[in-house]
Amino acid sequence: MQMMTSRWRLDGQTALITGASQGIGRATAGELAALGAEVLLVGRDSDTLEQTREELAEVCPHSRPRCFAGDLSNAAVRFELFDWIADLEVSLSLLVNNVGGNVCKSSLDYDHAEVAELLEVNLLSAFEISRLAHPYLAMHGRAAIVNIGSVSGMTHVRTGAPYGMSKAALHQLTRNLACEWAVDGIRVNAVAPWYIRTRRTGPALADPDYLEEVLEHTPIDRIGEPEEVAAAVAFLCLPAAGYITGQVLAVDGGFLANGF
Repeated sequence: MQMMTSRWRLDGQTALITGASQGIGRATAGELAALGAEVLLVGRDSDTLEQTREELAEVCPHSRPRCFAGDLSNAAVRFELFDWIADLEVSLSLLVNNVGGNVCKSSLDYDHAEVAELLEVNLLSAFEISRLAHPYLAMHGRAAIVNIGSVSGMTHVRTGAPYGMSKAALHQLTRNLACEWAVDGIRVNAVAPWYIRTRRTGPALADPDYLEEVLEHTPIDRIGEPEEVAAAVAFLCLPAAGYITGQVLAVDGGFLANGF
């Protein structure tokens, strides 16, 4: 029975969560900590990140939350992050790539710099962070990466083409790394949320007509919560999910089955 229980726990594991100061990243940090993991939190806003760390330390003191503030779209900052991790001398076993952003426009209205920035933030940063994390994860031998994708990478929604492009590529990166790194004991999966109640989605969902249209195409008939995405991420990190890799799990209230 003890063996069965341990399959549903993350005791003794250390998780790196990017974009961890709020929304899905913050909820994921809380979920992994509650399951026994120690957590390393990364975000741009040092004040918000520190607040998250303090709250998590109070609720889950065993998780020993530590934080690193920086913009991971900057290559130099990514190297600084892993210098920091090396100094901590932790056995990193879990990585959640949650950093992302968007500027929603018609395809003809983007300039090159905007497109390049979206690809850097949503796709290339996850690629590079995964590569930098690889030696740590491979050393652990039973590790997992979970990328935060989007239903916009699986079908057309009104996010703008570059965002959809970046998330579709992130899903493919998930499949590629899952196949390449299985030999190193690293599983790689992704989750693909639909509308989740976060700061970023607040302005769009504040329009009652748009909200009604979204709900009409969501069979469960409500907006998702960050904790519901975090639960899916946590499952993919668990030893119980040890035979799952290369998958993109929609957390969408049935949206993809229904269409928009």
